[in-house]
Parts: sequence; structure tokens; C-alpha cells
Amino acid sequence: MAVNIDEGGNCYVNFNQDFTSLSVGYKNAYTLYSLNSVDQQLEEIYSNFGDDICLVERLFSSSLLAIVSMNAPRKLKVCHFKKGTEICNYSYSNTIKTVKLNRARLVVCLEESLYIHNIRDMKVVHTIRDTPINSNGLCALAADSDNCYLAYPGSAVSGELQIFDAVNLNAKTMIPAHDSPLAAMAFSLNGSEIATASEKGTVIRVFSVNDGVKLYEFRRGVKRCVSISSLSFSTCKQYLCCSSNTETVHIFKLEKTTGTTAATSERAGTVNQYAIGQKSSDENWMGYLKSTVASYLPYALPTQVTDVFTQGRAFASAMLPISGIKHACAITTIQKSLRLLVASQNGYMYIYSIPLDGGECQLIKKHDLKNIDQNSSKEQQQSSRQPPNEPSAPINITEN
Repeated sequence: MAVNIDEGGNCYVNFNQDFTSLSVGYKNAYTLYSLNSVDQQLEEIYSNFGDDICLVERLFSSSLLAIVSMNAPRKLKVCHFKKGTEICNYSYSNTIKTVKLNRARLVVCLEESLYIHNIRDMKVVHTIRDTPINSNGLCALAADSDNCYLAYPGSAVSGELQIFDAVNLNAKTMIPAHDSPLAAMAFSLNGSEIATASEKGTVIRVFSVNDGVKLYEFRRGVKRCVSISSLSFSTCKQYLCCSSNTETVHIFKLEKTTGTTAATSERAGTVNQYAIGQKSSDENWMGYLKSTVASYLPYALPTQVTDVFTQGRAFASAMLPISGIKHACAITTIQKSLRLLVASQNGYMYIYSIPLDGGECQLIKKHDLKNIDQNSSKEQQQSSRQPPNEPSAPINITEN
């Protein structure tokens, strides 16, 4: 999930679909960074000055950008930053809250509607109207265009999740994910799973997109409710990370055993929940005992109590030096090492190592995202010529 500029002048930060680059929007500029060597340095790919940016989204490693400025919050510009050209621009009836892209579709989220564009010619192929009020522009688009699913809240008062097939243009399924309204959602990289969190921020669930079955349930905390701003599956498919307005980033391990599944939760609309796998024989025995006890708990204790016993806990965590702001998080492999990347609204990115056995993540590097050189990047600014509103030819999205 992206983190937007707020009234205090903080940055907009967002990772691209495969976590190979970072987009940063400022009050008067935006910058793209490569993440290939962030353990040592943060390599600047491109900078542009002049506009107050509230949204900038890059399509994988291509030169295609979707940009919304604070001066024109109802207008979407699609640009080719290497050629310095504006491919097209579209105006909408209300403020653009979110923009999502993959290789097949571009989705524009307004407060009460969603516009689905064919990314090849940018034509609107479908509009989802009269959605529940979505003031935060909460939605997710699967990165895999073969599983091109769009997710958005189905209710403003409960945690109902709507899944829409953005290629065949029909509703796929509805998942009653939480009792409280949704606060965050994210697809796995192949689009087969989706993670959700509610406004309470205490429980995170992972569902199968195909049939809506709950696969995992994790407890982020018990004592306090938080505002979760980012959920992200790792590129290795083994972890899910979660950041909020607190100083802690949680990492959950996605493991399924061949043994007994845990208790079902009718309230969450789910079928199966998998226990955490263990390696040694002793740990296997403990895992079996835990799952066996968990299967009997629903008959002996109230649902609220049994949930606490059956929900998974964080595998690892990272401590940030600041709380009270939003952070975007991602887990990816950098030069053959697994890393947790946290880009914060205050203009810094933190790089952490993830211990193989879990526990506390160690800070490796801190990068200042506000340290950009205007003079060295002036020649990279986009052309000022005004193109037509729609592209006259198919858009080339060949990646670098």
C-alpha cells in the first residue's frame, strides 16, 4: 500500500509491483529509486521537478508512470519518463484516491467508483459505480495479469471484501473478512491469495482468492488497536509483513503443515486454518498437541477466547525509530539476502536483515529519501508539450 503526502508536508512513498524500485513524491518533485543495492546505496533512477505530487506509480521496471498532482487531483497523467513525453491524460468527476497498475489493467479509484482501463490503449473498459464510501481509496490490484483481480471494500460499516475479475469484467467473490471496516489489503504476487486487516488492527487474515477460504489468521496485538497502513507478501512467498502507525513492523511466516488444520471460524466466513509447521520431532509433537487442543477449544471456551489461542504470532519484528506516521513495507531479496524494506512518510527508508530463526530484525542501513539534487536532474524533466487526451497508438510497456 502507498503512503500519501499529508498536510504536514510528508512524502508519498510506494514500492512498484515486484519491489525493484521505490517511488517518492514531494511537494515540488518526484523521484524513482532502484532497490538493487540498497544495503550499501540508494541509486536514483529519475527525478522530475515542478509539480506537487500526490500519487506516482511505476509499472514494474518499465518507463511507464501514472501521476496525479495536488494541483489537479482529478486528473491522471500517464507518462514515459525516459522519453520525457506525456502519453495521455484523463479527467474524472472527483478526486483520484488511488491508482493501481499491472501489465493488463490500470485502475483509478475514486471515493464511490472505480474505473478500469486497458493499459495498452488506456481506454475505459469498465466502471464500478456506487461503491460504499471509500475515502481512503482502499483497493488492491494483483500484479499478475494472468490472475488480474481487483479487490475493494464491499461495505463501509463491516469488513466485507469484494473481489472483481478485471479481465473478464465480472464479480468473482465476496469474502466477509472482518467484523470492522477494512483498513488494508494486499494480493500475493501471483494473485492467488489476499491479506486483509480491519480498522481495529489486531488480527490479520489471509484468504484464498479462488474460493474465499481462510488460510491463515495472525494476531498483531491484543492490548491496543492500531491503524495498519501496509500489508505486503514477500517475493519468496514465505512471509507477510505488516506496518502501522506504531514503531513496530511485524513479519508473519506463511507455513502449512500436512497435519490437522485448526478450528474453523464461521464468523470470519472461513473453512481451514493451518498450524505453523515445525522441523524437529519434538516440535512436530508440540505442533500436533497444539492443533489437537485447538480443535477442542471452540467447544469449551467462547469464540473470542479461542481465537487468541489459535491465531499465529509474529515470526519476526523490526523496531522503527519513529511512530505516529505511516510506513510502506516490503520483503524482497537483495543480492541473494532476504531484506525487510520500510519506506516512511517522513522521508526515510530503513533496511533490515531478517533472522532465519525469527526474532528481532537488525537495522542495516538508513537512507534519506529527501536528499535529491535538482541541478543534476533538470535535464531529465518531462517535455512541456501537450499531447492528446488519449494515446493515438498502443502503449509500449517493454521493461528495462
